[in-house]
Amino acid sequence: MIQKLRNNKKGFTLIELMIVVAIIGILAAIAIPNFLKYQCKSKQSEAKSNLAAIHTAMTSYMAEYNKYTKSFDAIGFKTEGTSLYHYTITAADTGAGTFTAQATGTISGKADEWTMDQARKLVNGTNACK
Repeated sequence: MIQKLRNNKKGFTLIELMIVVAIIGILAAIAIPNFLKYQCKSKQSEAKSNLAAIHTAMTSYMAEYNKYTKSFDAIGFKTEGTSLYHYTITAADTGAGTFTAQATGTISGKADEWTMDQARKLVNGTNACK
C-alpha cells in the first residue's frame, strides 16, 4: 500500500523549479538590456525627425527670403505634445547661408545631443544610448 501511494505523487521537485527560475533569470538578463537600448533609440527618433522638419522649414524660408532665421515662429515649427528635447537654431547673421539646429535632452538620466546643419548633416554629439 505504501508503494502505491509513492507512485501516485505528481508535481515538480524543488530542483526542477530552481532550474526553471534560473533559466528565466538568464533570459531576462539578456533581454532587458536590449529592450532598454531599443527604447532609448526610439526616443532619439523624436530628435531626428524634428531636426529634419526644421531643416525642411529652414530650406523653404531660405528660398523665400534668401536668408536663414533664428525664429521658430518664422518657419512655422512647433513641437506637438510633450517633447523630450529642447530645440534651438543658430543662424549666421552675415548672410553666409549657414544654420545649425540643435536638439538637447535627457534620456534615462543621460544627456543626449543632436545637431543638423544646412547640408542636412546629422551629428550625435552626446549619445545617451551607449
